[in-house]
Amino acid sequence: MASILLEIIASTVDDCIAAEKGGADRIELCAAIATGGLTPSLGTLIEAKKRVRVGIMAMVRPRAGGFCYSDTDFAAMQRDASLLLEHGADGVVFGILDSDGSVDTRRCGKMIELASARTTVFHRAFDVVPDPMRALDELIEVGFTRVLTSGQQKTAVEGSEPIRKLIDQARGRIEVLPGGGVRAHNVLRLVDTAHCTQVHMTAFSARTDPSTSISPLTFGSVPGSPSSSYEHVDRETVRQMREILDGIGPHEA
Repeated sequence: MASILLEIIASTVDDCIAAEKGGADRIELCAAIATGGLTPSLGTLIEAKKRVRVGIMAMVRPRAGGFCYSDTDFAAMQRDASLLLEHGADGVVFGILDSDGSVDTRRCGKMIELASARTTVFHRAFDVVPDPMRALDELIEVGFTRVLTSGQQKTAVEGSEPIRKLIDQARGRIEVLPGGGVRAHNVLRLVDTAHCTQVHMTAFSARTDPSTSISPLTFGSVPGSPSSSYEHVDRETVRQMREILDGIGPHEA
């Protein structure tokens, strides 16, 4: 029996620290959150591993826009995965599709082989596959540890019924991690419907960097916020979610 596991998305070392202090059980580390997440820098991973004790899963995604990669994209993914694991990542998060949206099992298998005994997670590329039940069996066969999914809906709450079906089909052969729009106001509904034992979420709030406040130039910011704003994991948001999940009580793992 175990409490529901909480995974928090982070993009900086400070994010990782805030996530752990708030009560996160695990971190997914990635860059460029606005694109859905890209491969983080080695420096970020190395410094985060020095400062937090919870597991850090590192995203391996070379570009935005989809998941069907060129040979050079895939070469970069293999190189990034090797370096991330060598420098302390507890696992890697990736998803590779063929041009028709089906799982590229050959390349995924190569990545899993590269990861050796470390955790491998197929990310939300799963949410665009044409046949999710078949794709789940393919992920199990190729050897993934876990799949991150919103049940092919905009949010995991909307996809909670499909997620429950995936969990039932998995029968413990692969972990199913619901993610996408998970918030304090809807997580109880998600857990109750999907019967999940873990959740994945963002817990960002906007912060302001005053160094560009007097300039008309912009260098990337949170949409709808001042030009000098950036997203940062909010420790209190994580704490509140941790409290809610602990209040649900133990669930079968």
